[in-house]
Amino acid sequence: MIVKEEFLSKLRTYFSLNLYEVKIWTALLSRGVSTAGELSDIANVPRSRSYDVLESLEKKGFIVMKFGKPIKYLAIPPADVVDRVKKHMRVEAERKIKRLEEMKNTELLEELKALHKQGFELIDPTDLSGSLKGRHNIYNHLDLMIKNAEKSVTIMTTAQGLLRKIEGLKPAMEKAKKRGVKIRIAAPITKETKESVKDLTDVAEIRHTDSKARFCVVDGKGLMFMVLDDKDVHPTYDVGIWVNTPFFASALEGMFEQHWTESKPAAEVVKRLG
Repeated sequence: MIVKEEFLSKLRTYFSLNLYEVKIWTALLSRGVSTAGELSDIANVPRSRSYDVLESLEKKGFIVMKFGKPIKYLAIPPADVVDRVKKHMRVEAERKIKRLEEMKNTELLEELKALHKQGFELIDPTDLSGSLKGRHNIYNHLDLMIKNAEKSVTIMTTAQGLLRKIEGLKPAMEKAKKRGVKIRIAAPITKETKESVKDLTDVAEIRHTDSKARFCVVDGKGLMFMVLDDKDVHPTYDVGIWVNTPFFASALEGMFEQHWTESKPAAEVVKRLG
């Protein structure tokens, strides 16, 4: 049986299987019913491993073992496998979430907090920096920064960046707003973003700017800035630099203030766009 590596790679990603598992599974799909030995030969998987792999696939709901001699295995229809995998992932995710929630009330978390506090006190201020690769990681850190904000959150972003922040950071912004944190956002307001802007007016003060800068300053000291144009980079390769430096942060806030005083309130721009 000849199966393209690209096809096997996609199956591994979608179903969270290892290489031997996808090889045995696709081999069984091509035969419908087969023995471990036959599948080992077809899939080019060591016979000593084929039994373990088949047992794993059975537990995950991909195949069924038929009684008899020799023992044979039956392939489950792929559509049913998808449903089973979805159900299993949902149950597993809920179990892990529950376990983490329960951890909040244990001494283990308090011990972790104590370790972090102890280590944090030993950190030189110049070490409070780092780079984050991938937009998912960048937004996770932005979310953390906003959650820890005490006084202010200042954001300058692009039109698409504004949409992403409304979608991904609005809950954190709402909580920050309730704590009395002042949130200001400067971004290009276009026909594509005007409706989304309306959803955020109760949380942040938004103004229009044509600037292409991408940064976030929290409490005048925590800074995250993106080094690439989001139009030219794939989300996986986006890069953010995080630093904790009042000197650099205040410089960017100064630039922000200049744009802020010259920019128009979001309501005016939205009204003009119709």
